[in-house]
Amino acid sequence: MSESAPLRPETLVIHAGATPDPVTKARITPIYQTTSYVFDDADHAAALFNLEAGGNIYSRLGNPTAGVLEARLATLEGGVAALAVASGHSAQLLVFHTLMEPGCNIVASRKLYGGSITQLSQSFKRMGWGVTFVEELEPEAFARAINDKTRAVFIESIANPGGVVMDIAGIAEVAHAAGVPLVVDNTLATPYLCRPLDHGADIVVHSLTKFLGGHGNSIGGAIIDGGKFDWTSGHWPNLSAPNPSYHGKVFTDAFGPAAFVVACRALGLRDLGPAISPFNAFMILTGIETLALRMERHCANAQKVAEWLKAHPKVAWVSYGGLPGDPSHERAKRYAPKGAGAVFTFGLKDGYAAGAGPDVVRLSVGLEHVDDIIADLDQALAGL
Repeated sequence: MSESAPLRPETLVIHAGATPDPVTKARITPIYQTTSYVFDDADHAAALFNLEAGGNIYSRLGNPTAGVLEARLATLEGGVAALAVASGHSAQLLVFHTLMEPGCNIVASRKLYGGSITQLSQSFKRMGWGVTFVEELEPEAFARAINDKTRAVFIESIANPGGVVMDIAGIAEVAHAAGVPLVVDNTLATPYLCRPLDHGADIVVHSLTKFLGGHGNSIGGAIIDGGKFDWTSGHWPNLSAPNPSYHGKVFTDAFGPAAFVVACRALGLRDLGPAISPFNAFMILTGIETLALRMERHCANAQKVAEWLKAHPKVAWVSYGGLPGDPSHERAKRYAPKGAGAVFTFGLKDGYAAGAGPDVVRLSVGLEHVDDIIADLDQALAGL
């Protein structure tokens, strides 16, 4: 394949990170369904365990199938390295486990997946990590919430379930002015629609279970390190102080731009253990190969459905960044010009006892023929 010009996303989703098996010449990445690996000798084993050489030690820490998935994700997001884990929640846990100390806090958008709000406000509280939720969307609101104990700002690129598109660059600017990294959950957008690292984000997380895997058959998560944040201020001792479990190794000195993601693996994944299975890594890799085609259809369907709902007499409002006049529309054109995603909410004029609000219905628009999707919604609305 020609290397004279950068490969486009439609090509990278199929080939990035993968090469034919050198022994069998198999085209597709195999499922390396193994727990352990052979060391050349005692010195080789010592070098691996001391993080002085690259290679596989044990499949909780890394696996060749997962390694191809990680390389593909890092390439698609424009990061220096990635780590694949058991779920999106696992990815968030390892990110904040690496960044946080008891008594510190996270500044997070309130426009988050409900499970993330619970994780941040309930489970993380038991670890001594505080959270300040920001209701407003403006970067200035995030700036006001940051204090000297803040160790990260956390947002979603396209918020689940409201379909709200966030001002990634603006929020990155205020986070960096305070010396704090911006972590972005890019699950709903995927790197096909939006690459947060290009807009100033420092770390990207994903639930691979959703659009990247795309087929609802495997759970997984990922962390992608942008490799540009300076971790040496002293606020992140996991990264910039000598680590006793690795003979005093300082991760920022030893691993440079990839220090953060190496720490997520060598400290977080090592001790907390949410490893992705080789089979799930294989299934998600297979799903990513059709990412471009699927996201084009998802977005096209969602756009037509949102327009249809907007005109329906029983619908009070539709929150979708692809609609002209929507509060997120200009941000969608900037951050997700190929489409505003496939998850959004709308409100019923007479209300309904839904969990997200008194009138709110959440839609995740699929790949079915759009006329069938609209017909299904039409019969449901007709029955109200």
